[in-house]
Amino acid sequence: MQKILVANRGEIALRIMRTIRKMGIKSVAVYSEADRHSPHVLFADEAVYLGAAPSSQSYLNGDKVIAYCKELGVDGIHPGYGFLSENAEFAKKVEEAGINFIGPGPEAMKIMGSKLAAKESVKKYNVPMVPGIDKAIDDVNLAIQVADKIGYPVLIKASAGGGGKGMRVVEKADDMQEQMERAISEAKSSFGDGSVFIEKYVSSPRHIEIQILADKFGNTVHLFERECSIQRRHQKVVEESPSAIVTPEMRKRMGEAAVMVAKSCNYTSTGTVEFLVDDKLNFYFLEMNTRLQVEHPVTEMITGLDLVEQQIRIARGEKLSFTQDDLSIKGHAIELRVYAEDPLNNFLPSIGTLTTYVKPAGEGIRVDDGYEEGMTIPIYYDPMIAKLVTHGKDRREAVQKMIGAIKNYKIEGLTTTMPFGIFVFEHEAFLSGRFDTHFVKNYYTPEKIKEKQKDNAEIAAIVAIKYWQERKKMLSPVEHKSTSWKRRLAH
Repeated sequence: MQKILVANRGEIALRIMRTIRKMGIKSVAVYSEADRHSPHVLFADEAVYLGAAPSSQSYLNGDKVIAYCKELGVDGIHPGYGFLSENAEFAKKVEEAGINFIGPGPEAMKIMGSKLAAKESVKKYNVPMVPGIDKAIDDVNLAIQVADKIGYPVLIKASAGGGGKGMRVVEKADDMQEQMERAISEAKSSFGDGSVFIEKYVSSPRHIEIQILADKFGNTVHLFERECSIQRRHQKVVEESPSAIVTPEMRKRMGEAAVMVAKSCNYTSTGTVEFLVDDKLNFYFLEMNTRLQVEHPVTEMITGLDLVEQQIRIARGEKLSFTQDDLSIKGHAIELRVYAEDPLNNFLPSIGTLTTYVKPAGEGIRVDDGYEEGMTIPIYYDPMIAKLVTHGKDRREAVQKMIGAIKNYKIEGLTTTMPFGIFVFEHEAFLSGRFDTHFVKNYYTPEKIKEKQKDNAEIAAIVAIKYWQERKKMLSPVEHKSTSWKRRLAH
């Protein structure tokens, strides 16, 4: 590949382009009206305008992306994550245009893009799955029969999509009809597909995923796990690797299961297999994300591999240059997603201008971002400003580096999730490793951050007063009875 178009924006576009440049390949950026002056546009060797700010008129216009590729002699498209990254139809069109799609094949993407099809594909490989029904259902009476069989509580879940949309926890049969109707309606409006399925609701679950790499020669390896249980509104905020609860034996079994999931659909490229883990450390297949994950930097930090480089090498037909036995975990890495959201107001978006923007730096600190001071966070896209990642020799060191990095990350002009990050990283449940996906519900309230901020303000005031008093003493003239210049001046 001589030229790659990155069909994305912001921090992930910039991150991908850095690897492209490192590999000696030319890059092409695409941009909407809102991103005309964004860093990823300025960094690329070439840039082309897609359209107006809304993603439906720009970043989701796959036909226009492909047309630009033909015009500019592009021989590879990297979709990043979000937008077109898991669109099997787009991947197919890219292939038909004679352009390399830097990701899995459209068939594998299609299978794993449907939770029902994924379950069907995986079940013959003895991968553990949550008890439930593995076909679409819209009959309330049948839903009640299934729920009675597997036992309440149950989870109604949309077959397509994610991010918590189309999901409903049902505690008793009387609520099934109402919750089914809501789930189907939300799935239709969000994904254009109202099919849902029912499975046992795993209480106190951990969300643990396995990163895999697969080439076009049948070689598949896993790159260990990522703990993704700290979430708000079913979306991740904090990720780390390795997990505090995964033993070497469990890691081996989960890794082997993830490899089987990939092989079940002839998967190639990077991919992530997600599992639910219950309080007895049983793990169950949840879904597969057929793209680069937002949280891929923590895996890069503990393995030393560049996952984007591996994607590109696989796409151009190279074999993996290592085996499973060559891989090992080096230290510990943690990521905080820094969102333009207000943790004191139910994490609602806090769109504004970065009047001050100073990034932390130092050994073991990484910031993946796509903004500069003076830029405005657009309302049209995900409000993530950056991913702050730290790496240490162990979990304790990584946490301490993270707390220090957050305190040195200066962002003014809008509200961010960094105070929530400090709350998490100083909380006993997180530090002990005894937490699950209900961390926010169980431990967090805005009042706790407000109280912390009040305490910090009082301490800062006390320190300031003490400092002022000390300086006052140092600057005060020294009076001596026999040599008082004050008295002399008075006469």
